[in-house]
Amino acid sequence: MKRKVMIVGAGVGGTAILRLIHRSNVAEVIAVVDINVNAEGIQLAKDIGVATYVHWSNAPQADIVFDATGNRYVYEELVQRYGEETFVVSGAMSDIIVRLLTEKNELIRRLEEQTHQRDLIFNSAHDGMIVVDPKGKILLFNHSAEKMIGYNKADVIGKYILEIVPKSQLPRVLETKQIEVHQEVELENGKRIISTRIPIIGERGELQGAFSVFTDITEIVNLAEEVTDLKEVHTLLQAIIQSSEEAISVVDEQGRGLLINPAYTRMTGLSQEEVIGKPATADIAEGESMHMRVLKTRRPVRGIQMKVGPKKRDVVVNVAPVIVDGVLKGSVGVIRDVSEIQKLTNELSRARQIIRTLEAKYSFEDIIGVSEGITSAIEQAKMGADTPATVLLRGESGTGKELFAHAIHNESSRKYNKFIRVNCASISESLLESELFGYEEGAFSGAKRGGKRGFFEEANNGSIFLDEIGELSAGTQAKLLRVLQEKEIVRVGGTKAIPINVRVIAATNVNLEKAIAEGRFREDLYYRLNKIPIYIPPLRERKEDIESIATRLIQKINQDYGRNVEGLTGDAIRVLQNHEWPGNVRELENILGRAIIFMASGDLYIDVLHLPTLGKSSPVPRVHVGSVSEGSLEDMVVQFEGERIVECLERCGGNKTQTAKMLGISVRNLYYKLEKYNRAKNSMQ
Repeated sequence: MKRKVMIVGAGVGGTAILRLIHRSNVAEVIAVVDINVNAEGIQLAKDIGVATYVHWSNAPQADIVFDATGNRYVYEELVQRYGEETFVVSGAMSDIIVRLLTEKNELIRRLEEQTHQRDLIFNSAHDGMIVVDPKGKILLFNHSAEKMIGYNKADVIGKYILEIVPKSQLPRVLETKQIEVHQEVELENGKRIISTRIPIIGERGELQGAFSVFTDITEIVNLAEEVTDLKEVHTLLQAIIQSSEEAISVVDEQGRGLLINPAYTRMTGLSQEEVIGKPATADIAEGESMHMRVLKTRRPVRGIQMKVGPKKRDVVVNVAPVIVDGVLKGSVGVIRDVSEIQKLTNELSRARQIIRTLEAKYSFEDIIGVSEGITSAIEQAKMGADTPATVLLRGESGTGKELFAHAIHNESSRKYNKFIRVNCASISESLLESELFGYEEGAFSGAKRGGKRGFFEEANNGSIFLDEIGELSAGTQAKLLRVLQEKEIVRVGGTKAIPINVRVIAATNVNLEKAIAEGRFREDLYYRLNKIPIYIPPLRERKEDIESIATRLIQKINQDYGRNVEGLTGDAIRVLQNHEWPGNVRELENILGRAIIFMASGDLYIDVLHLPTLGKSSPVPRVHVGSVSEGSLEDMVVQFEGERIVECLERCGGNKTQTAKMLGISVRNLYYKLEKYNRAKNSMQ
């Protein structure tokens, strides 16, 4: 009977495990779980007919659970729930399995009492490899074994080992549970091989199978000449590493270079003499040594971007600790060249910037929260999405009005058409009308030949999001009213009415009722816009959502900054919940980003000490005017900005790029402000 498997986490790792099990006959995936319904693994599961869930508590009982989230708390919850009834594979073990499979590293590692030779990177190895189950039936059979023994993999899987290799001693290993090293065997085709046979023992001492690694006698002789004081398994591992197309480096427990393969030299340009015996930082052009981090934390890292070698090659690094009998022996790193990928990524980013106004990126699944206020807003928005009526999103700045606009469009029947975003406050009054409604040729000085389509025409059959609607001038309000009433627009300088079919989603943080009373906003336009009003509560009114929102933001910041922060401590969460959040979710993201920037590399959880500005009630900073207290307001601003920049520069170790990112300004603007501050300072001396 096939084992029933549940996979928790549908990212890259969970997807790889799903593909592996789906292709095999030894188990059946009955559920894939991820909070992101658009995750790659969720889509694959739907394609192959596997049930998907947002939370594992709703999934059916499984025999084996793979934790592919990498979150320690998820693993502990899974273990606590299933206990001994279900075998829960930890996130770390899932990560190892995925890495061995996807990167094809011929890396064998025995982890006593936790894992015993889970898998081998078979097909890229020069050595033949066979794995059998406790009954002697073949489970795995690599390409080299096919060449040496003369059978195709498809013809031998599931067959008894003696049917394929009559002189095989794997049945004896299954019986004795003893390792047999370097045993000579003559195959039926006349080839002579040297075989090492090892039993696979589970954590409780149960026999799970055995595997055999074999090679031609000539290759064993060559290896024997090169290796004198390493164990047999180490010898095989080194041979696999040398034949790998992936760049691999190994360091000892002190961080000194122990081994590199030819692919590593080709990628980095560094020879063995420049690496072996040298500190792990020898190959790094930019970034922190992942070997040293892993040796310090004893935890694997993956997907870390850095530059290596004299040519500063852009690479992605995966590093895992090597632990034998509970003792740290070093670490193994797999390096992948992504310089070409980086170039393509930059081009893709530029392309995305060009089309950023033509698509909606978010759905209702991206809106986090269980509080009454936010769930009510979501329900209203979902109902509104099913109608063509105008939606008015109201709420403070930073509450997520644009997120709701994206979600409404993606939930509507217009989701396959354009989604145009317009910030009414960011476009000058003189340009706003022509940008919204377009213009005819010769409408004004500088008008393009042939005229230009406006945002409303671009959004035809789709949706248009008018943010900061309360900032429209009276004239533009009148023209917008006509569009909503007549379903047509007239270009600037034109006379022909152009029919349009556009769903309007408006947003404002302005009190429109007060603006109407003061004569700044048309009452008739207000009623046209206010057909489906949706109030989005500020963060201070839904503090029970802060923890879940912060968790999602940390995942996003990790991707942006290349970090591996796992979450917040309980004290940090309480500090965040005690804050009033005048800047709402936008302020929360800013605080978390700043905290992660200044966290030590080994820190995995944001604590109170990383949130210094929230230790108290976030006072408004005061300007210390000092010697310019008698000067102009501009002089005081220049001095305050300069002192703040100098303070941040010191905290960033003089790194101007990091300082600019911390201050939220461009590097060019940073240089300009520094120069302005220095001029003002010199003029006072």
